[in-house]
Amino acid sequence: MNLTRILRHFLTGRAMVRRLFPHASLAAIEQAIKQSEISHEGEVCFAVEAALDTVPLLRDQPARARAVEVFSQLRVWDTEHNNGVLVYLLLADRDVEIVADRGINVKVSAEEWEKICREMETAFRQGHFESGVVAGIAAVGNHLQKHFRPEKERAGRENELPDTPVIL
Repeated sequence: MNLTRILRHFLTGRAMVRRLFPHASLAAIEQAIKQSEISHEGEVCFAVEAALDTVPLLRDQPARARAVEVFSQLRVWDTEHNNGVLVYLLLADRDVEIVADRGINVKVSAEEWEKICREMETAFRQGHFESGVVAGIAAVGNHLQKHFRPEKERAGRENELPDTPVIL
């Protein structure tokens, strides 16, 4: 049991999420998702969670396991071409995880997703939360653009997942 981690989670609340991601930042992230999705058929979702609940925290649940749960809860897997991607931030751990559906996951290696996560975490350590997320979304979009080129204009396609960032 990591007492430092437990304390960090208990001290990280939704107020910190709102401080690091004010309304203007959330709007910029939403716009980055919309802009990214113009160039590909994929669906991108960004979710940020302040901290784990007590039971998962005491069980030492890793951010990756929580990201997979969130991927399911937000139904990111429920896209026509199985090309949804979740960018998940567990703020208390400053840990970013990318969970991709099977349609894109077979085309992009885990190392590529991990590289994007580490770049975002580097930006967060420097206090650049909004720009770190926007750059991460752009990098995810680049992979989606390579493998899921749009068949028709975005205006004629359904947006299968909301572009609005999710605060858990």
